Amino acid sequence: MHRSLRRTARPLIIAGIIALVSALTLAQHQPSTTTGDRVSRSASTNGTGILLLAHGGRSGWNDEVNKLVLQIDKTMPTEGAFGMASKRSIQQAIGRLVARGVREIVAVPLFISSHSSVITSTQFLLGERADAPPDLAVFAKMDHNTHGANDHSSMVDASFDPITPVKSSVPIRMTAALDRHPLVADILLSRVQSISRESAREVVVVVAHGPVPDDDNLRWLADMGGLVEKMRPASSFKRIEYLTVRDDAKEPVRSQATAELRKVVERATKEGNKVLIVPLLLSYGGIEEGIKKRLDGLSYVMSAQGLLPDERLARWVLLMAEEASRIKK
Repeated sequence: MHRSLRRTARPLIIAGIIALVSALTLAQHQPSTTTGDRVSRSASTNGTGILLLAHGGRSGWNDEVNKLVLQIDKTMPTEGAFGMASKRSIQQAIGRLVARGVREIVAVPLFISSHSSVITSTQFLLGERADAPPDLAVFAKMDHNTHGANDHSSMVDASFDPITPVKSSVPIRMTAALDRHPLVADILLSRVQSISRESAREVVVVVAHGPVPDDDNLRWLADMGGLVEKMRPASSFKRIEYLTVRDDAKEPVRSQATAELRKVVERATKEGNKVLIVPLLLSYGGIEEGIKKRLDGLSYVMSAQGLLPDERLARWVLLMAEEASRIKK
């Protein structure tokens, strides 16, 4: 009898050991918690919502931003607001977030640089600065013209003032733009690597739109230099250069920027190198065509797309929101 019990128990014991070993092995091979997972738990549990600010443009460009909003919304409540410091769009997005039950809002500007009057005007609208920049009135007029005289929301609320701060029942804080964030450098490097064939004989030129004021342009260039410094150790290109074309500047600034760009490309070509142009743009929609016109007659290859679409931008937004949500006013 005892011998029979031992024969019955032995397979059960062996099966139990196998199950235990399998469970331990599975636990050891489970993926470690990613940054996105940590953001999801820490930021969503404290009631933070994201207000994603974007310039707005052609339908294709807006579609890419809306896709990004939907992607981020899977992790944290997110609403988008299009426009150049458009109070109406921002106020509506805030209302949607509050209606979803968020207890605080982090505004993340999906802009290349923090150094612009669009950013400072938005900071004023969100209560981040005391003084309204002069350009806010210009942006407000542009926004009114965009909505038009027949805009229903304008008729319903005739008292709406586009140049006063927004109203919110929950605290709002605003982060920096893309600037020189490491993830931006990673995306730029991916774009140039997609068109690279022999890196040791290639000169990369990172080209951005750039602002009008000279002091802001210097700040743009400083951030672009920071991006390039992050790209260099991870690549083997002959060199990486960077500049702005300052499309909106008056003459002779605009022509000088064109001459500088052509000079950089011509020099690299004369040295026997291949030139790879990488526009520092969120998405293609016209500015890249202007760059091509400036380079008419010269030999180069341009990357096929801007920063969008790329899942790393969703990671950037979540990281910015997580960092800001830890900072109390």
